[in-house]
Formats: sequence, structure tokens, C-alpha cells
Amino acid sequence: MELTSQFLVTEPTAQVMGEEPIVTFAVLVVVILVVPILFERLKLPGLIGLVFSGVLLGPSGWNLFDTQSQIINLPSDIGLLYLMFVSGLEVEIKHFRRCKQRSLGFGILTFSFSLVMGTLAAQTFHLGWNASILIGSLLASYTLLAYPMITRLGVVNNEAITITMGATIFTNVSAVLILAVCVATGNTGLFSFTQLIPLLLKLILYTTIILVVFPWGGKEFFRRFGDEDGNKFLFALLALFLAAVGAQFIGVETIVGAFLAGLAVNEALGEGPVREKVVFIGTVLFIPIFLINFGLMIDLTAFMSTIDTLQLTLVLLVSLIFGKFMAVLFTKVLYHYNWSEILAMWSLSLPQMGTTLAGTLVGYRAGLLPQSILNTVCVITFITSILGIWITRHTALAVETTAVPEPKAPILSDQQTEEKHNPWTIVVPVYNPQTQQYLIEIAGLLLANQPKGKIVPLAIATAAAQMDAPHLEASLVRSERLLAKATAQSRLLGVEAEPLLRIDDAFALGITRAAREQKANLIIMGWGKRTGFKARLFGNVIDHVLWASHCPVAVTRLMDSPKKIQRILVPLENLTPSSLLPVQFAQMLAEANQAQVTVLNVCISESHRSHRNRRSSSQKIAARRSHLALLISQLGLSNPPEIQVIPHENATQAILQAARLYDLVVLPFIPNRTNPSGLAVSDVTTQLAGELTCSIVMLGEPQQSKTQTLPYLSGRVKAPEKDQRSWVLRALHKG
Repeated sequence: MELTSQFLVTEPTAQVMGEEPIVTFAVLVVVILVVPILFERLKLPGLIGLVFSGVLLGPSGWNLFDTQSQIINLPSDIGLLYLMFVSGLEVEIKHFRRCKQRSLGFGILTFSFSLVMGTLAAQTFHLGWNASILIGSLLASYTLLAYPMITRLGVVNNEAITITMGATIFTNVSAVLILAVCVATGNTGLFSFTQLIPLLLKLILYTTIILVVFPWGGKEFFRRFGDEDGNKFLFALLALFLAAVGAQFIGVETIVGAFLAGLAVNEALGEGPVREKVVFIGTVLFIPIFLINFGLMIDLTAFMSTIDTLQLTLVLLVSLIFGKFMAVLFTKVLYHYNWSEILAMWSLSLPQMGTTLAGTLVGYRAGLLPQSILNTVCVITFITSILGIWITRHTALAVETTAVPEPKAPILSDQQTEEKHNPWTIVVPVYNPQTQQYLIEIAGLLLANQPKGKIVPLAIATAAAQMDAPHLEASLVRSERLLAKATAQSRLLGVEAEPLLRIDDAFALGITRAAREQKANLIIMGWGKRTGFKARLFGNVIDHVLWASHCPVAVTRLMDSPKKIQRILVPLENLTPSSLLPVQFAQMLAEANQAQVTVLNVCISESHRSHRNRRSSSQKIAARRSHLALLISQLGLSNPPEIQVIPHENATQAILQAARLYDLVVLPFIPNRTNPSGLAVSDVTTQLAGELTCSIVMLGEPQQSKTQTLPYLSGRVKAPEKDQRSWVLRALHKG
């Protein structure tokens, strides 16, 4: 007994943790949950926090986890594949297509300069050509960690920003392919052409099959067997693992297949809840475990005690920063961007995260890269991520004020021009008798100034195996009762109503299909009480309607009758033409109620500003107010809204304080996207909807309408000047 007690005391903690998988996973979940939140509070990337936590939990820190434990290694390996899969899946192909030639030009420049500089820097430390080229190629790629920031600031459609985002296709694909070649040929000094040529031929054939056959197979499968969410989800996972197995078959690393699989299913999945769920599975569990496991492998003692490793880190870091800067300088000469845009491009291309970490780990496991490179890349990732985000935070604000896109009207097809003159149709799904009256009232107010407009109260009875099933009969009776009540309410408002009863497979499908058949201009829905906002909105009927609808969707939470609304607040994050749809919506309500609309923009400020910074902030506020007034003037409103631009450290708190004086707040619905680095991006709209106590309307736009207006948001593509005042109304009139 005494010997057993002594053994338990002296037994390493890592060994005990390795024998208790439940304890290991409990600790991992705590780290994944808490660490990113703490780092983001410090304005640091949460991904860096996960790597740093791995260092603390590993041999270099508290030694809680064993680096050889299969409990961590198995999900880590899946996370490695998932990281590359998500990197391919989240590539913004639309940005590459918008400025294809310039995106390719910048991609070649930034990849070439960084590749040459990184390779030469590694060669000075006698690492061998294969290892040096691999290091240079990995540093040539970059991760758009600041994507959420530039989206929030409304500069994502600036052409310089767009080509930086589009160039990631070239840099990531090139880095992955070079990784495949370097690892497959081995650490033999120079490339052996007898090995290289057959490998390249197999790689070209393999890449063609993945990028051509997989998308075609997906579309055919969905066409023949249906495009349900479950089928799409399983198809994405099948594509991931089939591509990984195929990569092993031809003798290249599995992450090459994972990345190509992400590119292949990118467009097959499209934008929608399925894509979000596919990414969600990896970003919540597997990718964080991979990042923690990467940190476990870092040897801080060796890094700090060896002068050569410190010198290698410094030389590679300087080479990376200098190579990226030389690339943007040549870009400035070629495309004539201003300095604010060039610095923003430079800062966006600095952070090293997804592809760099994955490729480094693969090279280390293959014996191509030494432990010193693993330590070095970890430090470079930490520094470039912080530096890139910090520079982007300052340069993107300058881009916003110096590269403001002029409001332009999208080109309408002949069919859309004809539909502009058609009477308005608003579909109002009725299900909850408590909210039905307010939904009909707000629809009636929107149609008050629309001649021959009509409301389509819609009731959905879900399908049953047999049409005489008792529960279906009960549902039909209830639906007819609700429709009769909605019709009577519409007549009291003096608005035409055409009630519609539909039997369909699901509520969301029934609503979107009926809206399309009725050529609806707008769908108005309610979500009930404030509690459980995310549970009610995301992942349920409303979520699917917002993703699938062909027309705008207004999701409402009305605390009182819409007829009593006198003051309407419209907070705008992005000062771009595409963000003015909520203003148009609010103005239509205001005209029916003789209410006043206030458009609010929050200019993020920092505390303890110097006198010079305060003067700069005042100039920026004045520029924003002028820009916002110019955008709104294009609507040609008879009673323009009041414009407020206020400085504040926290946009959410500023809007919450201002909203206390208003009866209704109109918010844009911005789906929670996942950035290319793999962490979910919080949305100000979601925070506001959970904390506001007044009535709320959340307005969501169909994805297709956003895509159609993209070419005119860059400010460099000239659109027709004709009839610009009604361009937002056209978006609502899309049928």
C-alpha cells in the first residue's frame, strides 16, 4: 500500500492524464471555451491563445499533456485536415472573380517575393534546398485574420482589399502544391527530376479530378437524390476524406487533398446553413485541438537557450515583412493605389496562421524540418498575427475615408425593370395568434403608399404520409381560422389580402416556395419574446428562410402596435450603398406614421487620446457624416432622415444607449460568417437583438442580390447614372 501511494505521487501528471481520456477532454473543452475569449478581450487573436495554451500545458510548461497521447493526436490529426479543408472552403472565390487579373497579379508578386526571401534566409542557416523552399513557400501564404474587422468597417469592397482577399487562392494553392512536392521528394538536397516529373504528372491529374469531378458529382447527387441539409453535410465530409485518401494513394500529404476538397465543394455547397454547420463542426472542436497540440510540440527551453534559433527567427521574420512590403510596392506601381490602400494590403498579407502552421507540422513530421523551425514558426505566427491586425486596424480606417466608393446603381435587366412597376406583394406567415395582428399591421403600413399592393397571409400545414391523417386535419382547421382572422385584419387596414393555405414538407420550405410563387417583394415574420434569441433565430425556421429566400426578409419583435411608432433608429455599421436597405425600409414605415427616422453610425474611438488624435477623430466624424449624407441623398427621399455620427469605444453600447429614446430599431441581418482562420465572428446585430428592449425589425437580404451589386461597390466600375434614386427600392422589388 505504501509503495502504491509513493508511485501515485511520483507518477508524471502527463501519464495520469493520458490514462484518463474524460479528464483530458474536460481540460481541452475548458481551454477551448475560455482561452479564446480571454485573448479576444485583450484584442489578440483567439487562435494564438490556443497555441499559447498548448505551450503552457505541454512539456515546456505544466506538462499536463503527453505529446504522444492518442487521445489528443487523433482529434488533432482530424483538426489538421479540417483546418486545410476550411481554408479551401472559405476561400472567397467571388472576390477573385471580381478582379481576376489584379488578384492574380498581386498573388504572384506577394508569393514570389516572400518565397525568394524566405528561401534565401533559410539557406543562410544551411537547412537544405527542399527545407528552404518549403519554408519560403509557407511564409509566402497568409491568413486573413483581419477579415471580420474590414467587414465591420465597410471596406471589404474596396478594390485593393478585394484583390488581397482574392490573391489568397493563388498563394494558398501554390504553398500547398509546393509542400506536396517538397515532402514527397524528401530531404535529399536538390530535387531529383526522376522523382519530380512523375510526381508532378500525378499531382496535376489528381488536382484536376478533385476540382472537376467532385463538384460535378455533388451537383448530380443533389439533383438525383435531393439537396437536403443532411445530404449536403455528408457529401462535404465524404469529399474531405476521399480527397485525403486519394492524396495518400499518389504519395502526397493528406492536407493537400483536404485543401483541394475545400475548393471543390466551395461552390457546390454555396452560401447557406449547411456550409455554416460544416465549418462549425471543425472550428468548435477539431481545429482548436490541433492548435493546442501544435503548442504542445514547442520546446521553449531549446528556443531560448540557442542563439542560432533566435537568429533564425529574426532573419525569417525580417525576410517575411520585407518580402510582403516589396510586393505591395510593386503593386502600387502597377495599379496606382494610394498609400492607405497599400499599407492595408501589406498588413492583411502579414499574418501567418492556417496554411503555415499545418504545412510546418507536416514538414516536421516528415523529417524535413527540424525542431528549431517548429519553434520559429510559432513565434513568427504570434508576432505577424498581432502586428498584422494592429496595422490593419489603423490603416483600414484610412482606407474607409480616402477610398470611399461612390454610390452607383446596379444595372437592371429588362425583366427587373418591368417588375419595378408591378404592385407590391408582402407575404406574412401566420402561426402565432399573439403576434399575427402586429405583423399584418406593419405589412399594411408598408403598403400604405403602394398602389394596388397586397398582403398574402400564409399558413403552412406540414405534410403527412396520408392526407386524411387526424393531425393534418387539425392543422388545416387551425390554419383556416388564422387566415380568416388575418384577412379580416387586412380589410380593416384597407389593404387587399389574398390568404394562402399550403401543405408542404417543412415550414421554411413552404414559406420560401410560396413567396417565390407569389413573386413576393418582402416576407415579414416574427420571432416572439426576447429570451432565447439565438435558439429562436439561428438554426431554425427563420434561419432557413433568411438563407433560402429570393427577396428581403423582415424578422420582427414588436412590443406594441406598429401604428404607435413615432421614432425609428437605423444603426449602420458599413457606409456602403448595399447597407441602405434598412434606411429605405424605415422610411417607408415613417411615411405611413408621420414618424422620424434617425440614421446612426458609431465611429470607434480610443480612450486617452492626444489633442492631435482628437482633432483627427473630429475630421473623421465630419467625413463620415458627409459621406453618409451623400449616400442617403441618392435615395431621393422627400423627408430625409436625421444623421448622427458619434464617437464611442464600443459600438454595441453606443447603440443601446441611443436606442432608449426610440420606439423601433431597424437592424441589418448579417449572418455569422466564419473567417478563413477558422473562428466564428461575433455580430453586433446579434448582440443588439439580445439586449434591446424596444421593438426590433431585422432586415435580411438574399445572397444573390448582394452578389449582383458587388461590381458597383468598389467605386472603380462605372455604373449608369440613370434613375439612381430608386436603386435600393429595386432590391426590394426583386421578384
